[in-house]
Amino acid sequence: MLRNIEETEIDLPQIGPLPVRLRPSARATRLKLRIDPAFDGVEIVVPNGISRKTAISMLYQHGDWVTAHMSRLPERVQFVPGAWVPFMGNEHAIRTVPDAKRGVWAEAGVIWVSGLPEHTNRRVSDWLKKQAKLEIAPRAHAYAERIGKKVNRISLKDTRTRWGSCSSNGNLSFSWRLVLAPEDVLDYVVAHEVAHLQELNHSARFWAVVEDLYGPSKKQQHWLKKNGSALHRYGAGT
Repeated sequence: MLRNIEETEIDLPQIGPLPVRLRPSARATRLKLRIDPAFDGVEIVVPNGISRKTAISMLYQHGDWVTAHMSRLPERVQFVPGAWVPFMGNEHAIRTVPDAKRGVWAEAGVIWVSGLPEHTNRRVSDWLKKQAKLEIAPRAHAYAERIGKKVNRISLKDTRTRWGSCSSNGNLSFSWRLVLAPEDVLDYVVAHEVAHLQELNHSARFWAVVEDLYGPSKKQQHWLKKNGSALHRYGAGT
């Protein structure tokens, strides 16, 4: 039985060496295979009682499916001069102005970056994370106030499978990549997690709180399901 997360590389006949993460799960009832665009590989969710050998066998059995989906992954986009990246859902070109003293700023569809060009990738990444906090924190506190709750702490992470989370002690966590998504999608995710301060579940009562805070959200949920994985293709190696 698999007890710990294992990251390895499997040679698939269809595509050659493939990064694979085996993740044990006490809650899963069957083996699950998913493409993880964050590391150009595959994650296999392994329920209790299922052997590593069985999990790897399933990967080989679904080799054609893996090959087809890996081929559809968008190209990775580094935060480098000349690249186009989304910021609050709108495409922005990255341009450098080495002699400027303003750091990093967005203006008229351009993300301007001062300093040496070789530091652009890191500087844009840091700036986007800062902007994500500036966009998310005020919304979270405002939504929490509307339902008579308080946010204990807000943190930003680069999570692969969840856009946000809420703990029982009032801590909220969000993926910084939400700042790449359209504003209404970011706003929905914030409302979703704040609603968990009142209902730490996904019951009908929880969804009623989400609707009271944000309104109908099917469109935003659909956007994340369709486009969310592509957000992990930006800033590889940052």
